[in-house]
Amino acid sequence: MNADLPIPPPRQPAAVPVFFISDSTGISAETMGNALLLQFPSVPFERRLIPFVRTVEEAREVRADLDAAMDGEVAPLVFLTVVDEAVREELRATKAPVIDFVTSHLTQLEQRLGVSGDHAPARLHGVGDSRRYNRRMQAVEFAIEHDDGQSVRAIEKADIVLIAPSRCGKTPTSMYLALMHGIFVANYPLVDEELAGEVLPQSIAAVADRCFGLLISPQRLTAVRSERLPDSRYASLEQTRWELSRARRVYDVHGIPFVDSSSKSVEEMSTLILQSLARRGTTTR
Repeated sequence: MNADLPIPPPRQPAAVPVFFISDSTGISAETMGNALLLQFPSVPFERRLIPFVRTVEEAREVRADLDAAMDGEVAPLVFLTVVDEAVREELRATKAPVIDFVTSHLTQLEQRLGVSGDHAPARLHGVGDSRRYNRRMQAVEFAIEHDDGQSVRAIEKADIVLIAPSRCGKTPTSMYLALMHGIFVANYPLVDEELAGEVLPQSIAAVADRCFGLLISPQRLTAVRSERLPDSRYASLEQTRWELSRARRVYDVHGIPFVDSSSKSVEEMSTLILQSLARRGTTTR
């Protein structure tokens, strides 16, 4: 055996294919499924949403895709929110493992209440609770208006203010919190002047107790910025290292909780943000 032969790097685990299948938008399937997947932070997942599966023919096509996925390197997982019995049974006939959020729970409720549910697809999703639906839409509008520091109008209405250097993941996290949880989120970039002075932007100083910081690895941030402005000072490793180290100082000086987004999904970051603010006693309206 040649001792000089290079040792191959450890093989990275293959991502587990995850299918969220719904007869409507899929928000319920994604929300409940991701809540379970977050319990396995060391497992990589490759997520795919298949919404509006409402006929047996459509379900048969989806089932063929699921069966084909079983021939891959890793068996898939299927999260299902379909209330039509014929459509649901066609999907459940797949060889893939299925976590059905409807069957057992709906049956238990019918037995407990002594009344049969009407098995209407819309009952599971958004508009079934008009107040919650309207809250989510208002939160999305707020997030769009207050994206990347574009506006501080009515900033006091924000439940959360995400702060970080440019391209650290503020926008997708803001939109996910708004759409999935109805949280009013503003996000604000930390620029060189504030980073150098270790200060918060004056326009959001009044809501410092609602701030939450994001970090990322310098290498990852350089790669993201290089897609936008390659070979620029903005994307250089020296610049990203400086900005991120100064951002960390800002968070420490002002007692702002933060999360590193380098290896976390937007679902994971959103959960950590909500948990942190709950511990701090910051509640949403």
